[in-house]
Amino acid sequence: QVQLVESGGGLVQPGGSLRLSCAASGSIFSIYTMSWYRQAPGKQREWVATISSGGGKNYADSVNGRFTISGDNAKATVYLQMNSLKSEDTAVYYCKIGMVLHPSRIPSDYWGQGTQVTVSS
Repeated sequence: QVQLVESGGGLVQPGGSLRLSCAASGSIFSIYTMSWYRQAPGKQREWVATISSGGGKNYADSVNGRFTISGDNAKATVYLQMNSLKSEDTAVYYCKIGMVLHPSRIPSDYWGQGTQVTVSS
């Protein structure tokens, strides 16, 4: 089995920065994509950013230019650097990692438990 552990959330003032991490552990054969999602109170979960195994990155319009996703496949870890934070960025942030596990060799998506980010003065 695999476990994803997120860290780095917290309370920050508008304009501030936070860096989220999500580390996967277990019988990992390969990783093909890493993503971040978020869910604000009373809203549906929304996609934030994705990095592919080839290094290509995509961002939601709402965070483009402020957030940066990066990944380390060797460490099975994905990061989200969040700068110029706004109150509307307040949400629970979830990582999702697409990977193939031993011995099944079946590609599947796995989710972290979520970490709270609150942007407030």
